[in-house]
Amino acid sequence: MGQRIIATLRTWIAVPTFFLFTLGISATISVYSLLRPHHPAIERVIHLWSRAFLTIAPIRFEGTRSDHLDSDRQYVFVSNHLSTFDIPVLFLAVPHRIRYLAKAELFKIPILAGAMRRIGIIKINRGAGPSSHAAINDGVAAAAENGYSLIVFSEGTRSRDGELHEFKKGAFRIAIATGMDIVPVAVHGTWDTWRPDAKVFFPGTAEVVIGDPIPVADLTLADIDSLRDQTRNIIADAVATMAASSSN
Repeated sequence: MGQRIIATLRTWIAVPTFFLFTLGISATISVYSLLRPHHPAIERVIHLWSRAFLTIAPIRFEGTRSDHLDSDRQYVFVSNHLSTFDIPVLFLAVPHRIRYLAKAELFKIPILAGAMRRIGIIKINRGAGPSSHAAINDGVAAAAENGYSLIVFSEGTRSRDGELHEFKKGAFRIAIATGMDIVPVAVHGTWDTWRPDAKVFFPGTAEVVIGDPIPVADLTLADIDSLRDQTRNIIADAVATMAASSSN
């Protein structure tokens, strides 16, 4: 009971405070990107925001990554999705400059929307049909042109039950179309700290495993299903290993 009271008080205080902090960071990024778009200093600001986000719970972060990632290449990092905390965790865990696909609702928040557009966050409007697909393609092309890798949550939304669900095809279509290899990413622990629709978050530990790249150079759109299934199986195995380890 005492732990929940502390967590509730922390949530009530931290969420509005951090929201204001996010707006301040967003304004800083918007102004700086006007002068020096895509400058590495913007990544440092994003990492500052990410560390602050994890501090409010607080969440301890642990990660391992493949030795086969090439710092000079761009990838499509494909991850499972458990919590709002996944985004700052992955900004810190992935050793590349990354951008992600964000739901359209976030682009309705003043100041934040401008910052997301300026740094290359890609808007997803699920109800817009073909026009949304065209906008996503344009956003992906712009991100690739500016040297960014992508992080895609292939389940399409956060897991409501903490389990790994079926993957959608979008990330794999993007990888094959752009020639960027797929990198499986497994996240564990964030669901226990802040579950979807929960009003309170708790301290915890986030674990991330970044796997070996899966080449797409010789693949066509006919290979999407097998590429999706291969990626999901790798992530499922890594999640199961982390879950077994944390329960011991």
